[in-house]
Amino acid sequence: MDYSSEQKQRLRKYNLRSSVIHTEGNLIENINIIQKVFPTSDLVKKKLIINDKSAMLFHLSGLVDEKKIAHFINTISTNSNVNETDLFITNNTERTNQILEIEKFILEGKSILLIEGDPISFVYSTENWPQRSYMPPSIDNSLKGSKISFVETYQSNIALLRRLIQNRDFQIKQTELGKENKTLVAISYIDGLVDEDLLSGINQKISSLNLDNLLSANHLAQLMEGNPYSPFPQFLTTERPDVAALSLLEGKVVIVVDCSSEVIILPINFAIFFKTIDDYTSRAIVASFNRMLRIAAFFITIFLPGIYIAIISFNYEIVPLKLLLSIGESRAKVPFDPLFEAIVMELTLEMLREAAIRLPSPISTTVGVVGGIVIGQAAVQAGIVSNIMVIVVAITAISSFIIPNYEMASSLRVIRFPVMIMASLFGLIGLIVSTMVLIIHGLSLSSFNKPYTLPFSPVNRGAFMDTFIRVPLRILWKKQSKRNEE
Repeated sequence: MDYSSEQKQRLRKYNLRSSVIHTEGNLIENINIIQKVFPTSDLVKKKLIINDKSAMLFHLSGLVDEKKIAHFINTISTNSNVNETDLFITNNTERTNQILEIEKFILEGKSILLIEGDPISFVYSTENWPQRSYMPPSIDNSLKGSKISFVETYQSNIALLRRLIQNRDFQIKQTELGKENKTLVAISYIDGLVDEDLLSGINQKISSLNLDNLLSANHLAQLMEGNPYSPFPQFLTTERPDVAALSLLEGKVVIVVDCSSEVIILPINFAIFFKTIDDYTSRAIVASFNRMLRIAAFFITIFLPGIYIAIISFNYEIVPLKLLLSIGESRAKVPFDPLFEAIVMELTLEMLREAAIRLPSPISTTVGVVGGIVIGQAAVQAGIVSNIMVIVVAITAISSFIIPNYEMASSLRVIRFPVMIMASLFGLIGLIVSTMVLIIHGLSLSSFNKPYTLPFSPVNRGAFMDTFIRVPLRILWKKQSKRNEE
């Protein structure tokens, strides 16, 4: 077998001159080889006698099914018939003499059997990975959607997708990423619905990645972004199998990463961050209203503090007189300009939000509510901020919570700060310039050659039926069926 330079380097790291176990089956030599590869205290070694020959069984503690191992040992140890024992071992094991393959099998939770005088090792499937049971989604909550989420086990996540998409055209291409730590990655799609150019582009992108390790789907998603410096997320991850299945049926690609409880959906566009699975379980009027509410929340989250700063600092003449007097009265005792007020309150809110995430659930709600009320009231009484600014920041915070995708909501909170600075420097003109910059930047983005601003640029009239509004399902699905037939 030809080994790459990386594999040869690993053999030298283990201080091994050969890539195979002892050619004459010397058990002591082979045991030394295994111990060089795994100089760890959780390597379990069990001495056996098989057909009057010494043998040793190796596995890593915690990764195996002890019942399987006990059954295997009892069968081969108590059977006095040599032929039956050999037949049992042959029928229930794989064989290899490659040291790096033995290393891989042990790390996967399999057991390795070495027998005196046998120049090969026997690999017995005893995997029993630690895993949690299926739980309701903790991030992508839904009122009417399914109450099950992905887990950290690759096979279980593929099984969930298979359960929802019972179609022979649902296919999976499996690969491994990572030099030091191999991680299974599955590219799943529905043949006949997926764009072949898209599938080829994703395959090439994943193949080009040069990683030492990969532990999360979010790590892989960031590495696949076209523009890592953009404030807008260019990938969508979800913990919901129904969302992933719906994306597959729309012709998208879903990437499953072992040890991760989220999957990656590609390609994406800007509008997808404002959709939820509840939009398809609710009636069209309700779903359309909720989507328009999210779009309004998007603009409020970015621009409301900036609009307030611009009006107070530069363009106060457009405010009705009674409202202007009320604002002036609330700011009479505030010695700071509106930008400083806004930044203080926004940073305080972000700290409260971060604290609520890190604290235990029973405490986090109390900290968020009580902390916000106490700090806001104290800041107003101390003359640091005005009442109007507290209201503006509170409305902005509530609007950010309406955005259904965490990555997009987090990005909008970051974008808000440069928009406030532009508003404080140039007033409404600064807001217009900021808007133009965001639009131009959005037009420059793409997700695997699919424009980020679809269906607005280029215009796709058919896609507007499921963008900011959602037409009744009978019309929507009829349109999708026609597109799939084409």
